[in-house]
Amino acid sequence: MSNRIILLAHGSSDKRWCETFEHLATPTLEAVSDSRIAYMELAEPSLDDIVAEGVAEGAYRFTIVPLFLAAGRHLRKDVPAMIKTLEERYQVRIELAPPVGENPQLGEAIKGVVLHQLAETDE
Repeated sequence: MSNRIILLAHGSSDKRWCETFEHLATPTLEAVSDSRIAYMELAEPSLDDIVAEGVAEGAYRFTIVPLFLAAGRHLRKDVPAMIKTLEERYQVRIELAPPVGENPQLGEAIKGVVLHQLAETDE
């Protein structure tokens, strides 16, 4: 089985917050086979749930793409600790990609949103 992509969001007990991330993830989930969304905490499915599901389906390689704007404490300490535990528990390989906020394409997307908003307010 190919590398399974996990879009990792922080998580929230507010369902509306989760729905926002699920909406943002939908184009990727539809375009990239073997991709899933997972939450670090406060929401389901958890990262552990998604890795366990992948292992049950024969996956042994995972790449986590953090839906974070920057690498703060969670991405420098918490997520790597979670990855280490999961790799040991399931005997898999998990790579942590940089957060999406470090990709210059996101800056271009934000610019597009701002220009679109300005155009709407000028009408």
